[in-house]
This record gives sequence, C-alpha cells and structure tokens, in this order.
Amino acid sequence: MRTIANDPVDDVLKVGLKDLWYPICPSDFVAERPVSMRRLGKKLVLWRESSGKLHALEDHCPHRGAPLSMGVAMGDRIACGYHGVQVRFDGVVTSVPGSPGCKLEGSRSTLAFHVKEAHGAIFLYNANEQIDEPPPLVLPPELEDPEYSNFLCYTEWKGDYRYVLDNVMDPMHGTFLHKQSHSMAEGDNKATFSIRETDIGFIFEKEGQRNVNFDWSEWADTGMHWMRLSIPYPKSGGPGGSFFIIGSYTPIADNIAAVFHWRCRKVSDWQKNTWRFLYRNRLEARHWAVLEQDRVVLELMEPDANKRETLYQHDMGIVRLRRHLRNLAKDELSRKDEEKNPSEIAA
Repeated sequence: MRTIANDPVDDVLKVGLKDLWYPICPSDFVAERPVSMRRLGKKLVLWRESSGKLHALEDHCPHRGAPLSMGVAMGDRIACGYHGVQVRFDGVVTSVPGSPGCKLEGSRSTLAFHVKEAHGAIFLYNANEQIDEPPPLVLPPELEDPEYSNFLCYTEWKGDYRYVLDNVMDPMHGTFLHKQSHSMAEGDNKATFSIRETDIGFIFEKEGQRNVNFDWSEWADTGMHWMRLSIPYPKSGGPGGSFFIIGSYTPIADNIAAVFHWRCRKVSDWQKNTWRFLYRNRLEARHWAVLEQDRVVLELMEPDANKRETLYQHDMGIVRLRRHLRNLAKDELSRKDEEKNPSEIAA
C-alpha cells in the first residue's frame, strides 16, 4: 500500500496501532533457543524457559545494541553474545560480567513485551513503553468456546497488511475470484450491501442473501483487531453447519504481512473427530487453494493501487474500515502529544 509522504497518521498505521494484542507467529516458531523476528516496526527476540514459559524483548542489548538473539538463553534471561551482559525477561540488566557494579546493572534498559499463547499462535501486546500488566487477551467465541474446533492457517504475504484487511472486508470478491470453490459457487453475482454496527465493531453484509456464499464480513475490536466471516457448506463438507474464518493480520516489515486465519466449525463429541479428520484429508488443500488465489492477486497489486481506485457501493465496508483505522491512529497521535506537552494541552 502506497504511503503518503509526511503523513504521520499513515506512519502509525504502517507499523500497527499501539496498545493492542497482535498474533505474531505460530507457537512452534519459538523454542528454548532465542529467535529473532521483525514485527510491528520492531525487532524482537523470543525464547522459552525449559518449562515452556515464553518471553519477548526488543532484540537490542542495552550495552552496545548487539542482537540479543545471538546470545544464550539462561532460563528467564538472555546473556548477550557480544559482552555477556545478561538481560532478564522484564528488561532489567541483572549482570555485567566485564564491569560488575556498573550503572547498567539493575537498570531496566530493554523494552520488554507481554506475550500469551492460544490456539497455536503467540500473541504480543504492542506497548510503546514498559507496562507491568497488559489488558486481557479477548478472542472471538469461535476460538474460545469448547463447542467449536479450529485449525490455524498461517502464511506470509508480500504487500501491506492493510490490503489483506481490504480483501476480507470485500465479500463480493468471493463470487468472482473464488467461483470455482466448492463453497463459493452459489449466489447472485450482483448485490447491494449495508453496514450494521455492533458493540465491538461492524458487519458489512449483502442485503437479502445470507448463508449462500461469502455473504458478510465482520470487523471487531476486543483489545485485539480481528475479522470474522462465514462460508456455508454443503453436506459433503461434513458436520458442523457453516464454516467460520477468524482472521487477524500483523505487519512484519514494509510490504510483508503475517496472515493468520483460524478455520472453525461448531462441532462436539464424535462430530469433532469427524470434522478434524475430514479437514486434514479433504478440505485443507481446497482452503489453501482459495488462499492462494487471494495471495496472487494481492501480491501483484502495485503498492500505489489504493491511489488508483474508483470505488463503488460494494466497497462501503472498505471505506468504513479505512476511516475507522485512521481515526484510531489520530487518537494515538493525540495521546502522544498530550504526554509530551501536558501543560500546553491543559492551557
């Protein structure tokens, strides 16, 4: 997505809004050995204790800025490989072997991040400063309700993560791009859409058509931004009724996006085992084929495609979401200004 020169609002959105939970990688990406990754405009290091407990720091040693990820994990801390400086999971320097007792020891000099694991993914709270306790991670019911079963589908796409948001907030593309899919071959190829507000966001939906195709898409904010849609399934798709997709999208770096889709069905008891077997053996390959269609289109779009648009009624949801995100970014910038100049704001 082409950014606007000298637009601070766009600069905020490009790297992700602050004070939100984001999925950053699948759980199996991180073991006891430190792992470095770029997410949300930052370079992070993640590792586990032998118990499996997960930690995350900014991947910069407070001594000389060397990558902590090149060091050695020592339980709840990392020893930098450059000079042996030990940094605990909360960002506090616990030891400077080359100069014991120096002012660096005991200082909280490295930005630490709160992380949680759920449903096969690692989630990180994107704070700008040290906080002792983050807000709870609140996920949609399709992930938390034991009556549902889910699979995580993770991939990385070239392009701005906001184009992925646009793609999901565009139900009509399913009728055309995915028309060969077993789950998106039905329904009218013409539609009128409307927006329905909810307590946590909004739903963009076709008028007069439900449970036929990809007929609606939902945007939600529960302290984490996520999207939800429903695909009706034929009986050959197994038990569980409609097939839900929960999506969340995280910027990795300029024009690289981390793409998370949880595929969910409401099944329990013997139906859960039947659904999971059917998914792995028949459905998963078809779902990847549909995702591949999206990936190819989005990766071939020019970075400035959003500056060449002529939008129409089907794009109301995209316009609504883009405006909402820009307003959130403006609020974030206003809070920063208040923190910098509290006396001027009060005056």
